[in-house]
Amino acid sequence: MGKRGSGNPDEVGVELRLLVGQLFRELRNDMTVSGLSVPELSVLGRLDRDGSVTAVELAAAEQVTPQAMALTVASLHDRGLISKTKDERDKRRLLLETTAAGRTAMNALRTGGADRVVKALEMEFTAAEVERIADVLPLLARLRDRL
Repeated sequence: MGKRGSGNPDEVGVELRLLVGQLFRELRNDMTVSGLSVPELSVLGRLDRDGSVTAVELAAAEQVTPQAMALTVASLHDRGLISKTKDERDKRRLLLETTAAGRTAMNALRTGGADRVVKALEMEFTAAEVERIADVLPLLARLRDRL
């Protein structure tokens, strides 16, 4: 780890990016055992979190081509994890949303990953340290929203 408390945005930014990347990869290992690819997990999670959208909107949000999104959507649809319905206001648009099976899969994945984090917090951190981590969460959420 770099020098703590320096407050230098350059150093903090680099260190935070590396740490978040490592945490993400570690938690992603839990999710890939579901049999879903990382892009499928990302799309299913986004739909579960944000509600119904079009494939074009999803492709833009996920920063992939519409062709790549079409493959991901087809796979999730074939597995019964998402549904396609016509937009009531614009019949030309197809809206994608999670099915009950998709929501169940996401809940199981989130719970499994959360359980692992909870166990690590309970075993490795004092109550004061957990409280310090909790205090930083709103700041991390604000940073996420700004990116």
